[in-house]
Amino acid sequence: MAIRMRARGLVTAAVAAALLAVASGSEAVAVEWRPRPGMVYLSDMPKDGTTWYGVPAARGWRSPACGRSWPVPEVNVWSRSVSTSETASGGQTTVVFQTEAEAIAFAAYARQVYADCPTNRDDSPDTIETAYDYGAVDVEEGATVQGMRVTYTFNDNHHNHLFGVGRDGDTVTLIEWESNWSAPPVDYFKSVTVKNVVNRLY
Repeated sequence: MAIRMRARGLVTAAVAAALLAVASGSEAVAVEWRPRPGMVYLSDMPKDGTTWYGVPAARGWRSPACGRSWPVPEVNVWSRSVSTSETASGGQTTVVFQTEAEAIAFAAYARQVYADCPTNRDDSPDTIETAYDYGAVDVEEGATVQGMRVTYTFNDNHHNHLFGVGRDGDTVTLIEWESNWSAPPVDYFKSVTVKNVVNRLY
């Protein structure tokens, strides 16, 4: 389903309040690092005729595709970036929260950020951003896949993005893919990439 974004979506008051509680709690209580959940394998990423490369997973947040402030804790955040030599890139960020309620709120926030991605970008008038909702993935406590297509009207080139948001208990993972050549491999991303990564968390 294509959704042309013309106005920024609003995060519900309940989600915003829950995320504020996450930030306040992380300041008030010293939280220890927990064992790292499973992370994306290179073999999970969609095949496009080239080889995927990646650095090992590390502590900390990787810059997401959508420019916006993300309210995440300072601990129990891991990420991994991957790419091919020519056409595609992507990665994963996983956040472990203190409670499942915080994880539910963050997953809802992440989906809203991705839905709003076209309106959060500072692009030129020569670009058209279209958001897509590709539906749910039946894995653990649930996952969804969204997307965005950026079309450059001056040369008719385009850039495709896929965004996966999955949750297993108190843990939320974000999986991203992008390419300026390939059509978005939605079916593979849903049935292999997102499903494998969310299943591998624990």
